[in-house]
Amino acid sequence: MSIIEAIILGIVQGLTEFLPVSSSGHLELGKAIFGDTSLPQESMLFTIVLHFATALSTMVIYRKDIVRIFNGLFKFQSNDELWFSIKIIISMIPAAAVGVLFNNEIEQLFNRQIVLVGIMLWVTGILLFIADRAKNTHQDVTFSHAVIIGIAQAIAILPGISRSGATISTSVLLGIDRTKSASFSFLMVVPLILGKIAKDILDGALTVNSEQFTVLGAGFIAAFITGLFACRWMITLVRRAQLTYFSYYCFIVGSIAIGYQLL
Repeated sequence: MSIIEAIILGIVQGLTEFLPVSSSGHLELGKAIFGDTSLPQESMLFTIVLHFATALSTMVIYRKDIVRIFNGLFKFQSNDELWFSIKIIISMIPAAAVGVLFNNEIEQLFNRQIVLVGIMLWVTGILLFIADRAKNTHQDVTFSHAVIIGIAQAIAILPGISRSGATISTSVLLGIDRTKSASFSFLMVVPLILGKIAKDILDGALTVNSEQFTVLGAGFIAAFITGLFACRWMITLVRRAQLTYFSYYCFIVGSIAIGYQLL
């Protein structure tokens, strides 16, 4: 992979991590278009690095909320911060369990499974289309909501299922306030990404040679900068109930992906 290709994929990741169109799906499509021949482990490494970049973007945008989470965890007082922190932790459990139990199987899904990506983009599009018509979205996130949203996030590990699209749509369909849905969706993934990277470092699975460093660094910077803008944009779009446009996009790209692979 060249530096230019890494930058392009970084920009794709920065945009699609927050917009509900599946960042992992678009990365796999981008790799296929560029003719990437990386081994599954190398392909997954690149994906993880770009996700780490957008996780940092989220931390910058939501720095006040992250301070709130840490205050809740370390003060151990019965207050809104503590309960919010516990809900974030609960929401992480399903995806963390799937990641630990099925790590090898998940890795194989990120090996140019283009038809799967296309089908899952259609699933994302249907979910967005339905969610954009939800009414009475004014509730706060409850503990049961956190579990259900967490399950949606676990399912979104599949490339082509938008993580933000799945979790925000699920939240809206549960009647949760749209702005709070977006905030919870973006915050709940940060600990998972950081935890995944820490696990891989400890296991020795996250190793980078000198040739990879430049490419990974270029993709990382592109994803981080693009993610800063995309995150703010997505918050506005969710608030205005404009997810239907992205459902059409998912239908079109999903169809192109399936056709590209089968024809």
